[in-house]
Amino acid sequence: MEIGKKIRNLRLEKEAKQEELAEYLGVSIQAVSKWETEASVPDIALLPGIAVFFGVTIDELFQLSDEAEFERIENMFWHERRIAPETFDHCVRFLEGVLKSDPKNVRACCCLAYLYNHRAASDHDMASEYAKKALELAPDDKGGWVAFLEANNGVCGDEWYDNHFEVIEYFREFLKKNPGNYRGLYAIIENLLDDDRFEEAVPYIQQIRTAANTGQYEVYMGDVMFGKGDPEKALEYWNAAVEHFPDRWQSYCDRADGLKKLGRYEEALADYEKCFEMQEPPRITDGLHSMAQVHELLGDFDAAIRDRQRIIKCLREEHKTLSGEGIDSQKREIERLKGRKAV
Repeated sequence: MEIGKKIRNLRLEKEAKQEELAEYLGVSIQAVSKWETEASVPDIALLPGIAVFFGVTIDELFQLSDEAEFERIENMFWHERRIAPETFDHCVRFLEGVLKSDPKNVRACCCLAYLYNHRAASDHDMASEYAKKALELAPDDKGGWVAFLEANNGVCGDEWYDNHFEVIEYFREFLKKNPGNYRGLYAIIENLLDDDRFEEAVPYIQQIRTAANTGQYEVYMGDVMFGKGDPEKALEYWNAAVEHFPDRWQSYCDRADGLKKLGRYEEALADYEKCFEMQEPPRITDGLHSMAQVHELLGDFDAAIRDRQRIIKCLREEHKTLSGEGIDSQKREIERLKGRKAV
């Protein structure tokens, strides 16, 4: 918690000597020196006296540096399933304070966005459980049905509600201000394709070919052909992405996604495995997540469990993530799969 550094900074601000603090607390000068060099930490019983001596609260004694506070908040996104309300409020106060002094701080803006998204996802998890309970109690009740779909981003059947109109319009304007921006093109293409607006997507797909020579053109044109009812032409494009960019693991992952759409599951599984094997550690586990879903779709619950176990192994050994929501979510999935297997 860097309390030693905090004590030293407060002492220097107060222009006090180590002897004065030591005498006030009834400890040796050596003890104070060890605190300030972080060789040891003060006993918890001394904290009220230290706070009084410097005229601060105990909480302020443990206040993190801005960098440490940022890291703490960012770690929460990946390791915490739910963030306690008081912790959430503290994070918001810190980040808004940063923005007040530095309105163009991108990191603070991103953290606030992630923070609210995390809370929304957490709330949706809770909403989903209550909605499922409602459906168990009253299968024909529309309220539980609507609540479950909304909590899980499901399609409800109302086109105006299910589409991505606002997202598309935002990125259309974004690209006018930032022409050729790769992430802007990526976002508008993905959402146009998901809304079956294939012809509108093609000009942006042409642009992304120039913005990044990564095979995304072939992948997206394959998606367009598939959406327009030409699976053979779609597969030609997806194969071309691999042929033109054989050293990119993403090419195999993208083709696997296409093969899954075609119902060619074994070929998709082989490509997902390939995309995982090609990476250098620490590897991204997207392919393993997709494999777990395909294996479950095929009713091979043992294989799906092994995929989830591989994700945990990768997180622990390559990402040094030994605990937290990343691990816990996979453990919950394994238990769910064991339950399905037992039925």
